[in-house]
Amino acid sequence: MIVRKPLFPGLIELNFQAGEVLGCNLYLIYDQDEWVLIDIGYEETVDDYIQIIRDLDFPLSRCKSLIATHADVDHIQGLAKAKQALKTTVTAHPNAVEPLRTGDTLKTLALIEAQNLRMAMPPVEIETQVNDGDVIRVGDLELEVWHTPGHTDSQLAFRLGDVLLSGDNVYRDGCIGAIDAHHGSDIRAFIKSLTRIRDSDVRWLAPSHGPIFAKDNAMLDKVIKRVEGYLHMADFGTLADDWPLMDQWDEEVAQGILPEGLQLPT
Repeated sequence: MIVRKPLFPGLIELNFQAGEVLGCNLYLIYDQDEWVLIDIGYEETVDDYIQIIRDLDFPLSRCKSLIATHADVDHIQGLAKAKQALKTTVTAHPNAVEPLRTGDTLKTLALIEAQNLRMAMPPVEIETQVNDGDVIRVGDLELEVWHTPGHTDSQLAFRLGDVLLSGDNVYRDGCIGAIDAHHGSDIRAFIKSLTRIRDSDVRWLAPSHGPIFAKDNAMLDKVIKRVEGYLHMADFGTLADDWPLMDQWDEEVAQGILPEGLQLPT
């Protein structure tokens, strides 16, 4: 047995515990002998994580469920392998069920042909579906489920006391989870989710990538303002509401307006 290094009572992050970043953040929530694991990462690191859990003296048979924050391959590719090894269930948002059950390589971003990225996405059945306001009990602990769409339509966050396991909503440097139409991004929903996090009374954010950090409303204000701008940028294609430049162009064409210093030849 190795010494446990909980970041908060009942909460261990397995990469920090191991002293080595093996993939996305994996949060082990426990009380007494019962535990759940939030996200599992890639298939190739499943054995490493299970060995860490075994070395921490958590009975493998007491894993209540494997919980998916959302259906992106870097978070859930190893679900089928871990589920079989631990003989447990999988929990996810209803919007994650179909891509996980079918092993949808497009929506999970396991297949990006333009970047020559092709990964396996083993299908896995989901026994438990959770949505906003549900509570997952682990021993005497309670995880409050938040549905925080934006990065994906299935993105979940989980509140444990003063800590929000915040998924890919926002990171310490002010970056947010990738916005991509293929996996169900929605900019307006993202703004609502970020606003909900900012306006909450949680003290700590534990994201799916990078370090845990204290919630900083000033930083979140800047992030929300930036993301609001995405609604009016061609950079985000069909996910944007509009492109104001095209309205300006319509007016300039109708009125024959040229840039200052440019004249039509006579």
